[in-house]
Amino acid sequence: MLQLKPLDSAVPIFQQLGTEQSPVILVNVFNVEAQDIPALLDAWAADANWMKQQAGYISTQLHRGIGGSTVFLNYAIWESVAHFRAAFSHPDFKSALEHYPSSAVASPHLFERLTVPNLCVGP
Repeated sequence: MLQLKPLDSAVPIFQQLGTEQSPVILVNVFNVEAQDIPALLDAWAADANWMKQQAGYISTQLHRGIGGSTVFLNYAIWESVAHFRAAFSHPDFKSALEHYPSSAVASPHLFERLTVPNLCVGP
């Protein structure tokens, strides 16, 4: 079963789900023991394929730390917090968390894209 650990303990994901914002970026950091990497990848792929079918889903990309790291980062774009909340709270998604290896710890957090003049184009 996947364990959840807040990326920001002052504003955990469940608090963020109560907001209304559009668009929104999910960043989810996974830590897992090396022997559990194949199981993590299988569970993540199944979840990603399910999320892909949900309203408001735009895209996702999984990254792995280099040099033998067992840290993974998922970056997903959603049309709104409301769309992500509906998918994240769905009973099918919740039951899928049982397919993750017991060593897996996820730290999901929602972000907004910012504008920084001459550097970043915002919404």
